[in-house]
Amino acid sequence: MNISPQRSPDPAAAAADGATTPGVGTRLDPWLGHYANRTHGMKASEIRALFAVANRPEVVSLAGGMPFLAGLPLETISEVTAKLLAERGAVALQYGSGQGEEAFREQILEVMRAEHIRAHSDDVVVTTGSQQALDLVTRIFIDPGDVIVAEAPSYVGALGVFRAYQADVVHAPMDADGLIPEALEESLADLAAQGRTVKLLYTVPNFHNPGGVTLSRERRPQIVEIAQRFGVLILEDNPYGLLGFDEDPLPALHTYAPESVIYLGSFSKTFAPGYRVGWALAPHAVRERLVLAAESAILCPSMMSQLSISTYLSTCDWRGQIKSFREVYRERRDAMIGALAEFLPTASWTHPRGGFYTWVQMPEGLDTQDMLPRAVTELVAYVPGTAFYADGQGKEFMRLSYCYPTPERIREGVRRLSTVVNNELDLVRIFGTSGGVGAAGGAGVDAPGPDQT
Repeated sequence: MNISPQRSPDPAAAAADGATTPGVGTRLDPWLGHYANRTHGMKASEIRALFAVANRPEVVSLAGGMPFLAGLPLETISEVTAKLLAERGAVALQYGSGQGEEAFREQILEVMRAEHIRAHSDDVVVTTGSQQALDLVTRIFIDPGDVIVAEAPSYVGALGVFRAYQADVVHAPMDADGLIPEALEESLADLAAQGRTVKLLYTVPNFHNPGGVTLSRERRPQIVEIAQRFGVLILEDNPYGLLGFDEDPLPALHTYAPESVIYLGSFSKTFAPGYRVGWALAPHAVRERLVLAAESAILCPSMMSQLSISTYLSTCDWRGQIKSFREVYRERRDAMIGALAEFLPTASWTHPRGGFYTWVQMPEGLDTQDMLPRAVTELVAYVPGTAFYADGQGKEFMRLSYCYPTPERIREGVRRLSTVVNNELDLVRIFGTSGGVGAAGGAGVDAPGPDQT
């Protein structure tokens, strides 16, 4: 009996037999030659790849952006969910509208009013998390080779979507006040001079992921005006806007030019990610195409999730819950900044005024990608800066998350990280390289030094 593995077909023999094949497979994947071209740029998220290790209890994970859910009123949520199923179970477990339930969309308008947004529920599309909204917007606007301008650094989940649709991402720099208007204008002018088509400006204006900075009030209308002048649609991704520590939310970019901005929101950070509910607020004509794209992808968003969150919003003190989250995350931000100042004074970092992250620049000569395995050996995890660029920049940076660990664990995690950094610096002093890899170049957020934190 022949039990040897089957070989992939010989393309020459196939051609001789008159067969046509799109490509040649491998023993591991016999369908390799059949995939669409756009799949070749797909790769695993560096953050997801860390989860198997980072979720071990002995590892202090400063990597993932998991919300702190222990503070939720779980008993109350359990009761209202049971009541929902008892009274409206036949509706909650059924198909629904591809756009999302109208009453729930009205409640979303109320959530957005905190950021000065005045809109109509007809222009809200409920999605499976704001990640799906990112996918839908990219799908309906991007042809292969179109340009998306995104901040440097930028959200890794967005970069993955843009890569999947074969967009060409061009980064625009930020500083401590967010996206720099003059740099954006220069970039758009250069692209226009090259005859390149810029479809979208992607931005996370509030408590940036991963940069930890916020677009200043003064720059917001400037960014909108520049994008309008160059005919570029703004994709405003705003999952953290209500999680500021010390001030009321700034006006969303959408408020300056609703016809030029698609606004993305999510309940993952202000309530719970497990429901997978987000939304897009779009100009009316764009809304129509988003609904069609959503229906082709999933038919309709989960009715159970929509009605569960709707019930929560109408029966629980959701504003008070967000205030509680803000206090928890402020305490953990303070623990992170304090630990960095104590244990890593040779590094520099941003000082977030909200959200989940700080962006840390290592001393010259260190490569955070190369250093990560040694950090995991020391039982601490982070995300290397290269995950947040489309062009290989960022080796000298890392993103540290303070949302999930307790203040004590944050301090211990930074202490462990400092051991790794100091060992790497010793290698640089002796051999001139970090773990055998030379120092990396590249631009990123201008992070303030420890004396400015």
